[in-house]
Amino acid sequence: MENYEIIKKIENFSERLAELKKAIDVDKIVQSITEDEQLMSAVDFYKDMQVAQKVLKRVKESKTNMAMITEIHQLLEELELYFSMQKDEEGDLSTEITETIAQIAKKLGDFEIKMLLSKEYDNNPAIMELHPGAGGTESQDWAEMLFRMYRRYAEAHHYDFEILDYQDGEEAGIKSVTFMITGEKAYGYLKSEHGVHRLVRISPFDSNARRHTSFCACTVTPAVDEGVDIHISPEDIRIDTYRSSGAGGQSVNKTDSAIRITHLKTGIVVTCQNERSQIQNKERALQILKSKLYQMEIELQEKKLKTASGEISQNSFGSQIRSYVFHPYSLIKDTRTEYEEYNVTSVMDGNIDGFINAYLKSSYNVR
Repeated sequence: MENYEIIKKIENFSERLAELKKAIDVDKIVQSITEDEQLMSAVDFYKDMQVAQKVLKRVKESKTNMAMITEIHQLLEELELYFSMQKDEEGDLSTEITETIAQIAKKLGDFEIKMLLSKEYDNNPAIMELHPGAGGTESQDWAEMLFRMYRRYAEAHHYDFEILDYQDGEEAGIKSVTFMITGEKAYGYLKSEHGVHRLVRISPFDSNARRHTSFCACTVTPAVDEGVDIHISPEDIRIDTYRSSGAGGQSVNKTDSAIRITHLKTGIVVTCQNERSQIQNKERALQILKSKLYQMEIELQEKKLKTASGEISQNSFGSQIRSYVFHPYSLIKDTRTEYEEYNVTSVMDGNIDGFINAYLKSSYNVR
C-alpha cells in the first residue's frame, strides 16, 4: 500500500472516530456511568427489579460503547506508529499496517452501524417466524435449516432464544415455527432477515438425486412492551386451541394448551404453545398480536418501515432476498446488496453478520 493511501486511511478513520465520539457524547456517557453506579450501590437498588434491570442494561451498554471507542482509538494509534516507523525506514511494517487497517475498518464500520440502530424498535426483542413455501418435505427441511442457522446466530451473540410455537413437518423439517431472540439491538440487526430465502441443492429426499429449489419466508417483528396502548376487542379475534407438538416432544405439554389467535379485521394469525398452561399461552399470543398490530399501525402512519410484519407477498421464485446455492457450486448471495459468501457451512452455522452488516450499511449509507 502506497504512503498516500495510508495517509488517506488514517485521515478517514480519525474523522469517523471523531464523529462517533461526538454522536454518542463521551463525556455524557462517563457521567451517566458514574451516576448509575451510585444508584447500583444503594442498599435498596434491587427493591424495584424492573427499574434495576433497566439501569444494569444501560450501564452494560455504556461500558461496551466506551470500550469499543477505546479499542478503536488504540488501534489507530498503533497504525500511526507503524506508519511513522516505516517512513523512518525502521523496518518493513507493511503487513502490520495492512492488518491494522483491516481491523480498524471492520470495528469502526460495525460500531457505526450499532450507533445508527437507534430507531424506536431497534433495541427490542425480535419475533421471527419461518413459513416454508410450496414443495412439501423439501421446503420444510429448508425451514428447519434456517431455524438452526438463526439459533446458532443467537448463541454466538449470547442472545436469549425462546421458541414460541413449533409445528413439525409431516415427514421431516418444520411446517412453521415462531421464536423470539432477545438481546442488545436484536431487532435492529435481525430486521434485515425479513423476506424470502431461496435454496438450490441436490435433494436428500429425491432418490434420483435431482436438483431442487426451495423457498422459505421469514417475517421479523419487534416485540413491544406490555404498556403499549393497543386495544384488542374480544369480538375482533377468534381463539382456537390445539394440542402442542414440538421438536423432540419432551419439553412441550402434550395437552390442548396451544393457542391460535386470528385477528379478524386484518387476518393476522399468531400461535403460541411454549408455555405450560393455556392461559399463559393466550397471554403470550396476545402480546405477539399486539406487537404485530402496533407495528402495522406505525407503518400506516409513517409509511417508512420496509420490514413489515404482515405476510410476504410471494414465497416463490423472483421474490427472494437471498439465494443459498449448494449445487452445482457453493455460493450464498444477497440480492439486495450483492454481498456474497462462499463458505456455506459457516453461514448455515449462524455466521450471517456479513449479510446483516452489508444490508444495514446500504440502508444507512455507511461508508
